[in-house]
Amino acid sequence: NIDSYTPDLGGYLRKGSTVLVVVAPGQGAQTPGFLTPWLDVPGIAERLEWLSLVSGVDLLTHGTKSDTDTIRDTAVAQPLIVGAGLVTLLSLFPHPSAAFASIGAGAGHSVGEITAAVGAGVLTAEQAMVFVRERGKAMAQASAVTQTGMAAVLGGDKEEVIAAATEVGLTCANINGAGQIVVAGTKAQLESFTPPEGARVRALEVAGAFHTEHMASASATLGRIGNALSTHDPRIRLISNSDGQVVHDGRAVVRRLVSQVAQPVRWDLCMQTMLDLGVTAMIEIPPAGTLTNLAKRAMPGVETLALKTPDDLPSAWKLIEKHGVKSTIETSPTWRLVIAPAKGIFRTADVAFAEGDSLPPHTHVGYIKTSREEIPIHAPHGGTIIEWLTQDGDPVSPGAPLLRLHPTEQSF
Repeated sequence: NIDSYTPDLGGYLRKGSTVLVVVAPGQGAQTPGFLTPWLDVPGIAERLEWLSLVSGVDLLTHGTKSDTDTIRDTAVAQPLIVGAGLVTLLSLFPHPSAAFASIGAGAGHSVGEITAAVGAGVLTAEQAMVFVRERGKAMAQASAVTQTGMAAVLGGDKEEVIAAATEVGLTCANINGAGQIVVAGTKAQLESFTPPEGARVRALEVAGAFHTEHMASASATLGRIGNALSTHDPRIRLISNSDGQVVHDGRAVVRRLVSQVAQPVRWDLCMQTMLDLGVTAMIEIPPAGTLTNLAKRAMPGVETLALKTPDDLPSAWKLIEKHGVKSTIETSPTWRLVIAPAKGIFRTADVAFAEGDSLPPHTHVGYIKTSREEIPIHAPHGGTIIEWLTQDGDPVSPGAPLLRLHPTEQSF
């Protein structure tokens, strides 16, 4: 019974192991003045000033003095949230390389996935701030085309909520788990929505219908920007908020950052992947609180900490010391890994590949059979097979290495 084990390299470890996940919140988590106490930490103000120069957004002022209406503006809120996460990550891990020896997985909700991508080593902080600046602008412009909005549906049966939203043309833009679904669409659609029995609706103070087809123009704009970004493969398991899969190809991470603005966020699947990983502790970076509250309801038994002010740092460091274990994903200039995106059973492709075989980029090498679907596995960069780390029929965890490849000229 594979569910009686906790996943790790190539398969599963017995229960009792620890896995720490660090998560970054999305838009709506910000509150006036939330960065003020952080200015007492040496270096924070200078880093915020630098990221302000890069992004063209005054993060110092908006994080300490601006009012609710100002920081609700999408073009302000998104750079502010990502910038805050990046500078406070450096307080959590003053030596960034130490993070890779402690964090078992990382994830971000909506725009927070950009912060997570930097933490995983996919993008630089400067790339992220330019990308999120343009993301905020593009989404604000898309929101101005039609009067749209979002509302949280709390409680009620999940399938009934989805059916009621679909009936009036709304999109379930965030399926957050723990009895919370965010619906989005036009003002008229929101006004006509009647929640099922046991559910209540709370309007959200956002500028548009994010993560729906109304953001298609923003996704197109970001696609052009994303094509110009240079990337690295993640150094930790990076959980995608579009489907909860672990992604280990830097280019694929950027493609998902582009497409997610017009697609629903499945935080429920992210939390399920964390449970599949055997996560024992979660730290949420500023502006913290939202994701921690969801985890308390959906991930019982997992220790959680919302890093809201510097006063929380000692507790966070203790949690890291207690639960931090090096990710199974490592980097090296002489080989690449193909990893499992989800928990399930690994099956090899119809064509058998052996050690020494040379694979072109994007070669199909097998698939993961999960409880929900069959996920195809490809070697995105190709290369020469050094060794198989998993065999046909083996149970695997999210992020478990399947295949080790030596890069060839066509792999770069």
